[in-house]
Amino acid sequence: MGELFQEAILVSILAATVRIMTPLLFAAIGELVTQRAGIWNMGVEGTMLMGAFVAYIVVTAADSLVGAVLAALLAGALMGLLVAFMTVTLRVDHFVTGLGLNLLASGLTLFWFRSYIAGRPQPTFDGFENVALPGLSDIPYLGEILFTQRGLTYFAVLAVPLVWYFLYRTKYGLEVRCLGENPKALDVKGVNVAARQYCAVVFGSVMTGLGGGFLMLGFSDRFLAEVTAGRGWLAIVAIIAGNWMPKGVLLAVLVFAFLEALATHVQVIGVAVPHQVFLALPYLASILLMMGFKVRAGQPAALGVPYRRA
Repeated sequence: MGELFQEAILVSILAATVRIMTPLLFAAIGELVTQRAGIWNMGVEGTMLMGAFVAYIVVTAADSLVGAVLAALLAGALMGLLVAFMTVTLRVDHFVTGLGLNLLASGLTLFWFRSYIAGRPQPTFDGFENVALPGLSDIPYLGEILFTQRGLTYFAVLAVPLVWYFLYRTKYGLEVRCLGENPKALDVKGVNVAARQYCAVVFGSVMTGLGGGFLMLGFSDRFLAEVTAGRGWLAIVAIIAGNWMPKGVLLAVLVFAFLEALATHVQVIGVAVPHQVFLALPYLASILLMMGFKVRAGQPAALGVPYRRA
């Protein structure tokens, strides 16, 4: 167990934490905006999976990382439109919609993947490389941990203050928060409630699709069935644990990412503890967090409640 406390290993764990945090943070910060608008999008897992799959298809077929990222964004937008249509227009139960979407994405990606492979060896690809920030990457320890990461990792971190500023310092952000608290107040003012909720859901799903694309392009060179491995659910838990606040969501995501990074290094080092114990830590932590947050002071009052005009 002492191997984990070696200097080089600790730096590696922390650097991996930041990298692993990226797809979770994209999904969680996007879903935060969606939930602030009063929509429980429980299809985060399926949207991430679809983003990852589409990114894989594009990068192996067209050999374009930029094209793969754009495809993941588009896949997220389409999934978001489907969620918005079901929950906002048809007023289907939010949880049923999300669970159905997850099952649909799981089945479709597996079917399409097998059709794409069609018995041939699975195509592989070269994913994202680290981008070292000039000057900052030379700082001892911090340079390797924070400033030698994938390019999209910097954008994911930047998205946290941007979303905070949007929600709490802009007119449209105030309207989004009002959607989750009292949508009737906006309706009385003449604001199109459905249109605003559509925008919030699509934005959240685009960010989630980007998270799935990064998961594919930043960590692997091939697609695996259910490659998201529950990360969509962790993103939802991070929002609850973070009390629906951007900085709280960031902290929760960092905890999950650290535990996953720790589990990965335990397997590599060969610590004399069953690695399955460490692999289960992020999910065990999510259960404990859900049990501990019985009082959800930050939860929007109208979250998950379909709005109907009187």
